[in-house]
Amino acid sequence: MATIHRVLLGLLGYPISHSAAPAMMEAAGAAAGLDVRYHLISIGGADAATIARVLDGVRLIGFAGINVTFPYKQAVMDHLDALDPGAAQVGAVNLITVRGGKLTGHNTDATGFLAGLLGSVGEAVKSGPALLLGAGGAGRAIAWSLAKAGVPEVRVFDRDLPRAESLAREASGWGGGRFVASPTVEEGMRGAKGVVNASPAGMLPDTSCPVDPASLQAGMWVADAVYHPPMTPLLTAAKAAGCAIMPGREMSVGQAVDGFRLFTGRDATWDVIGAAFDRHVAGRG
Repeated sequence: MATIHRVLLGLLGYPISHSAAPAMMEAAGAAAGLDVRYHLISIGGADAATIARVLDGVRLIGFAGINVTFPYKQAVMDHLDALDPGAAQVGAVNLITVRGGKLTGHNTDATGFLAGLLGSVGEAVKSGPALLLGAGGAGRAIAWSLAKAGVPEVRVFDRDLPRAESLAREASGWGGGRFVASPTVEEGMRGAKGVVNASPAGMLPDTSCPVDPASLQAGMWVADAVYHPPMTPLLTAAKAAGCAIMPGREMSVGQAVDGFRLFTGRDATWDVIGAAFDRHVAGRG
């Protein structure tokens, strides 16, 4: 009887009880003939010393790697042995691989969003300026994606204006179009051809729309990093206005496809991971 190789993975963050990551990674493992065991490492308010102890445990216990989510995507970076060039540029890590006792940080949020965006709206991303809402960890990853996708101008809005200004300065050196900070959502929407929500707006139980629905017009493209609910208030308004849309599902599935490859060296199909994601979301109601 053939031995099935066991792979130990996890997710560090808080709160994470809602995460679709266990369902996606375990389904991908089953399809690849691997026994994937995925653990939620739910720790709130961890300081630097606690993060260091957690990562030492990951290194010693035999994890192949872990995902990292809010609020630790930047905090873990000081405790790693190496950074993938993309993660170093983005300045945030959402995945850590363990190889020979060494921890390496990656950012599959960035690559996953890029794949989902191009698959959903294609060349429309190059049609004109886009407004990026949110300059936190997710916003930084998405800014990298927009630069690589060829968006000619990205207007970054964040309630913390200095944070938006800082991201705009950094992203301007990432080889894409022009990045500028926008002091208001309204100013960022003027003449915009695309909108990306990288903020928590619209994530249940919140039901807000981060832009005025009246500002959405046919011919625009709209993407949302939020996946609960699958159709956020922003996406619902965008679809009604005739915009091309990219749901948060695409980013989640895309980052998991890239992540599974990094963790295991095996390929997982978009269909397998996407179906697992859909089952998880449907089960949450």
